[in-house]
Amino acid sequence: VQLQASGGGLAQAGGSLRLSCAASGRSFSGYAMNWFRQAPGKEREFVAAISRSGDSTRYSDSVEGRFTISRDNVKNTVYLQMNSLKPEDTAVYYCAASNFYYGDVAYWGEGTQVTVSS
Repeated sequence: VQLQASGGGLAQAGGSLRLSCAASGRSFSGYAMNWFRQAPGKEREFVAAISRSGDSTRYSDSVEGRFTISRDNVKNTVYLQMNSLKPEDTAVYYCAASNFYYGDVAYWGEGTQVTVSS
């Protein structure tokens, strides 16, 4: 499956952005979907995940309550709604597909830059 993230950009602290990740290729609904991020000089970290059906979601502690992951299996797209943004949310955001909800990543997409100014 090929993944293409979009929607990144510049936002002010307290603002919002919505990321999208469009999938093509093999059956999108057969994969759990994830968002990761990597800030400069730091390791890539998990942000959020959603099950194949969309019934289950989980988040890192740092974004819980501010970010929402969702998916549209008709449009083959996963979203990350980011509210109450903080400067520490600045990173390159990656979407990724995994075979299982808690499984390892099988496919990575290219990243999209999110920059939050204070």
